[in-house]
Amino acid sequence: MFVHTRSRRAEALNGNPHIGVIGAGLAGLRCTDILLHHGFQVTLIEGRSRLGGRVHQETLPNGHIVDAGPNWIHGTNNNPILDIAKDTATAVGSWDDKTFVFDEGGKMLSLSEAESHSTAMWEIIEEAFRYSNKHSAEISPSESLWDFFQKEVVKRIPDTETDFERKRDMIFKIAESWGAFVGSHIFTQSLKYFWLEECIEGENLFCAGTYKHILERIAKPAREGALIKYETVVTNIRTSGDDGGPLQVLTQNGETYEFDEVVVTVPLGWLKQHPQAFTPPLPARLTSAIESIGYGCLEKVYISFPEAFWLKSESEEQQVRGFCQWLAPHYAPETNPRRWNQEMVELASLGTSSSSSSSSSSPSSPTTSHPTLLFYTYGGQSRYLTGELAKLDAAAAAAAGTDDGDGSSTTARKDRDAFLYAWFRPYYARLPGYDAAHAGCRPAGCYATRWLGDELAGRGSYSNFQVGLERGDADVEAMRAGVPDRGLWLAGEHTAPFVALGTATGAYWSGESVGRRVAGVYGRE
Repeated sequence: MFVHTRSRRAEALNGNPHIGVIGAGLAGLRCTDILLHHGFQVTLIEGRSRLGGRVHQETLPNGHIVDAGPNWIHGTNNNPILDIAKDTATAVGSWDDKTFVFDEGGKMLSLSEAESHSTAMWEIIEEAFRYSNKHSAEISPSESLWDFFQKEVVKRIPDTETDFERKRDMIFKIAESWGAFVGSHIFTQSLKYFWLEECIEGENLFCAGTYKHILERIAKPAREGALIKYETVVTNIRTSGDDGGPLQVLTQNGETYEFDEVVVTVPLGWLKQHPQAFTPPLPARLTSAIESIGYGCLEKVYISFPEAFWLKSESEEQQVRGFCQWLAPHYAPETNPRRWNQEMVELASLGTSSSSSSSSSSPSSPTTSHPTLLFYTYGGQSRYLTGELAKLDAAAAAAAGTDDGDGSSTTARKDRDAFLYAWFRPYYARLPGYDAAHAGCRPAGCYATRWLGDELAGRGSYSNFQVGLERGDADVEAMRAGVPDRGLWLAGEHTAPFVALGTATGAYWSGESVGRRVAGVYGRE
């Protein structure tokens, strides 16, 4: 440990150490909670006008609140986020195992065929996890999950099997949906470090009641006990020099704050884009880790309707409940010439999980179920859609004679809605029960996330593990370690335990861990 660090901490022990926490997402809020519990003075610095970071809600035109950020709870085995959901009576939901699939011509497969292909895909995913866990050291950094599928699908469906080419093709196309889980294409998913994508054991639950009350519960200690500086963007963090002085945090508005320790909980994407924010620069090993771990670009588009027309049929085969995919569509050449897959989950039939039935709303509760389709996009499609929406905002601002381009005008909103309806119409128009002439089938409103354009979110969604990664586990450990000798600590979903990387639970755990480590330095375990 540096001599000046010991000196600073020794002086702080004579008073009440002052800890600066940068970023008020789940990691920052949980860290603040732990530090306050151990008696520290805490200042929470947040660039936005609200708490939560990437955990955020918006209200649809139909009045329902939806999550712009995470809307799943990954794993039910000792998951603190699920515990908080129960404590706050937040509904968590699940659907049955049916998967609805439309082929490249827009024809809906039978449930039995769709289930057969989907089951094969997930069995290969499970096999890839096992293979990555067992052979990670020998797998080439250049090998992708897609490469694994290329080998496994051929093994499962030999040339001697009837209609083998179509069956293989369907599994390959369905496999591309992996991108909707990690925010990047399956071609880019590292096989060597695929095991880092494994989550906590148990079911993945949709947070039907949104993260709103979960966030409120986690934020409560910070609201009550910390000094919170909103709309305060950090530009530089100066760790102490040989004089043993405090760490300094410089902000965009010209203010400087001094702390005994600083916990940086900003997103990985922000760290990637702002290496100059640290003086002196971060150690080479930590810088390399930040550069090496991937950062996805998952986006969401919610489209609401007056009624859930896709549930109207009396035939179970014609009631689309839960997940739905449109594979490599060739019937939308004007809007989707690249034939990007479409992945959607409908929110009208959302049931509640038996694991949380004591605290969840009923399956038919209007507070959790509503006639809305949630589309997930990633990779090139995310970049294209967010780029087009930004152009529409800029055009509306120019027409209005303003230069903000923030998309808040009525004209901008209408233009965005029209663009999104046109983009997704080729897909929702193929759902059973759709009738263009029927008012109930006409979109009533929509909302699209734009994390790729969000500077404070690091222009992306969350960490992932891409081809070329050579030391993924060690990189995570390097970020998790931080630079405690300089009084500088890191937290966030990118520093979480391996079973929770890239998740809200992981962010929560990482903040908790760092808070306890800082307390330990001062003998306050």
